[in-house]
Amino acid sequence: MTPSKSLQLTPGSEVVFQNKNYRIKLVVDLNQVVLLNPVNNETVTAAISELSAPIAIHKPKQDLELIDDKAWQTAQKRLEIIKPLIGKLSRTRAEVSEIAEANDVSTNTVYGWLKLYEDSQLLTSLMPKIRKDKGVTKLTAAQEEIIKEVIEAEYLSKQKKTKKKVCDEVKKKCIEQGVTPPHKNTVRNRISSLSDEIVAARRLGRKIADNDFKPIEGEFPGADIPLAVVQIDHTKLDIILVDDHFRRPVGRPWITLAFDVFSRMVTGFYVSFDPPGALSTGLCLAHSILPKDSWLIKHGVKGDWPLWGLPAKVHVDNAKEFRGNMLQKACDQYGIDLEWRPVARPNFGAHVERALGTFSKEIHMLPGTTFSNPRDKGEYDSEGKAALTLSEFESWLATYIVDVYHQKVHSMIKMTPMTKYRKGIFGDSERPGSGLPPKIADEEKLKLDLMPYELRTIQDYGVRIDEIFYYSDVLRRWINAKNPDDPNKKRKFMFRRDPRDISQVWFYDPELHRYFEISYRDTSHPAISIWELREAKKRLEDEGRSVVDEAAIFDAYDRMREIEEEAISKSKSARRAV
Repeated sequence: MTPSKSLQLTPGSEVVFQNKNYRIKLVVDLNQVVLLNPVNNETVTAAISELSAPIAIHKPKQDLELIDDKAWQTAQKRLEIIKPLIGKLSRTRAEVSEIAEANDVSTNTVYGWLKLYEDSQLLTSLMPKIRKDKGVTKLTAAQEEIIKEVIEAEYLSKQKKTKKKVCDEVKKKCIEQGVTPPHKNTVRNRISSLSDEIVAARRLGRKIADNDFKPIEGEFPGADIPLAVVQIDHTKLDIILVDDHFRRPVGRPWITLAFDVFSRMVTGFYVSFDPPGALSTGLCLAHSILPKDSWLIKHGVKGDWPLWGLPAKVHVDNAKEFRGNMLQKACDQYGIDLEWRPVARPNFGAHVERALGTFSKEIHMLPGTTFSNPRDKGEYDSEGKAALTLSEFESWLATYIVDVYHQKVHSMIKMTPMTKYRKGIFGDSERPGSGLPPKIADEEKLKLDLMPYELRTIQDYGVRIDEIFYYSDVLRRWINAKNPDDPNKKRKFMFRRDPRDISQVWFYDPELHRYFEISYRDTSHPAISIWELREAKKRLEDEGRSVVDEAAIFDAYDRMREIEEEAISKSKSARRAV
């Protein structure tokens, strides 16, 4: 049994509180509501973080990456048809019939699509039903790469080649490389999904594109309510962090930050040692969308961060490494308009960049800062002074965002971001508020949809990723399974993994259409991050090991912890002696 839809936070909405059904009577604030028990009419005040959506019958969870292209396109077309009717309280049957007739479908069909989408708010609810014995297909990595290369070189150029020419070139290159050519409609759909502005700029020129797409100076179109436009940007931070074991300098981390243009509130962030890309953007977006109550407790932050919900539009960097198919499909699924920031157009990202600049000034006060230029640094020993680990820095940054940045008056909006956000949600004497945004009911599914994945075969020992073995009985059915399209090859399965904790992976069962958690084969191993794994591997390489295996990795990891504990013990003894 799982929640079937998002948790609506408006008066009259059904919710579950302490295993009982209630209706929302009044929204008190960003984190509190008054509930009405429909049985005895008693009222109770409850924290929004303790509410959940009504329970419905479990439905299989489809992995977005494995959905058939044709079914996905059908769902998108159906959504376009019903868009004018979605959420319209005063819609009449005549209006529904008019749209049905214009699109050559029955009125009842349109009503059916409306019910499916309004109940779930998910694009996949509009996909056509398929036979249970029908498999799903997915383009190979080689096919995807050829399509991307040809579109980039042939379509996005001043020669303005037709879609047919692009399809022919894809087929030609596939045959040359011994790859099965994809259907021409798949290539056409990839072209159709391109941003209109990018196509105009690359095929017609920047000047012509500006006439159609450039925003009015000093304004940001559409950012008139909370979460209407969220900008995401990345930067390398001016601080050196240390590892969790030796407390030795590791390097400068990257931050990916999500920012609400209307209120100037930070909606979420992700910090790592890896360069930014689709992975960091996806994990940052998940943090932005989901409630942060338990996350704040984990990081010891005292203040509130009552911000959650799906943004209407997301602006992200247009660099090639950010254009992941996973990210685009996840945004399509949840109704997010993903817009790529035009190249060399700084006004499209100015808001979030200013916020990152503000954070940098505060970071320059921390031990281990590298400052923004050598003149400011002088003789300061950044590596020698480095003291914060990645998790400690995350806690520091969260505290600053929640308890300082959100509470200080912003020079552009003449009030604090929290005040502006609250005003946008609840309104004032001049304009009504947008109301609290719905919460995602199935938080785990959203996290998985935005999480990076690996394709692996399943052996008798389970699955191996980065020399680490994972196993569970749910894998037994698929040990040494053959590829249904090529019996001479083994079948590869999808495994998703959170780089911050690789002690488990999520396996997607293609028959049951659901995920299963798969833990280490050797459950005595400690939970570590991907960066700690790399540090252990590096230590082994420094010791001259030619073969790196799981036992050696965790042996090195244990020895690193012993050194850490011994150093802590010596430090305590020295302090006591003093």
